[in-house]
Amino acid sequence: MGKRDNRVAYMNPIAMARWRGPSQPVGPTIQDYLNRPRPTWEEVKKKIESKKKGSKALAEFEEKMNENWKKELEQSREKALSGNEGPSRKRERKKKKKKKSCQSSSSSSSSDSSSSSSDYEVEKKKRGKKRKKKKKHSHKSSESSTYESESESKEYRKKKKKSKDETEKEKYIRSVSKKRKKTHPEDKPLSSESSSESDYEEEVQAKKKRRHEEQEQTMEKAKKKKKKHHKKHSKKKKKKSRSTPSNSP
Repeated sequence: MGKRDNRVAYMNPIAMARWRGPSQPVGPTIQDYLNRPRPTWEEVKKKIESKKKGSKALAEFEEKMNENWKKELEQSREKALSGNEGPSRKRERKKKKKKKSCQSSSSSSSSDSSSSSSDYEVEKKKRGKKRKKKKKHSHKSSESSTYESESESKEYRKKKKKSKDETEKEKYIRSVSKKRKKTHPEDKPLSSESSSESDYEEEVQAKKKRRHEEQEQTMEKAKKKKKKHHKKHSKKKKKKSRSTPSNSP
């Protein structure tokens, strides 16, 4: 059994298209679209006007609805008037009384309005003066409040320092009095308090002296370091100046 021949003949598409010839157009062409019938400017205007006016059927329907609504309103009014004749007369009387009272009040209000307008102007001027005074007062009060707050802060700091010193004094006096009571229980309390105060003052002065001496020592050390640094720098400069002429020739 031999193999089947599954080969297909190659057909050139370009040659096939030429053999078929020119294809017939399907549907409208571009030239048909350009040559289509178009309405004139007058016809377009008529269409726009008709759109603005609206449909006649809708207008007729609205007119009929309005007529029916008017008829229903008239019927309901007649029923209401026939059923409530008594209260309607009372309402008319009340309306007449109101009109009379309004006329009398309008004549009195016209006279009052002239006086009230003058009073209003006077009150307006007074309010403007008061506002100016308040603004000036508020500006002065703000400045005074800032000055007072600064002075209060300074006083508060001073009081704090005083209270700290007093508490330290009291602690020192108590500690000294306790020690003395243990060592000398027969001594009087007044003498112990006075001596403890003097001891505290002496100790404070000694501390101040120590601090002053320490500050002086640190200043002297810094001066010595500066002098040493200056000497080293001057020696280096001298060496450089000596080495430069030897290398030049």
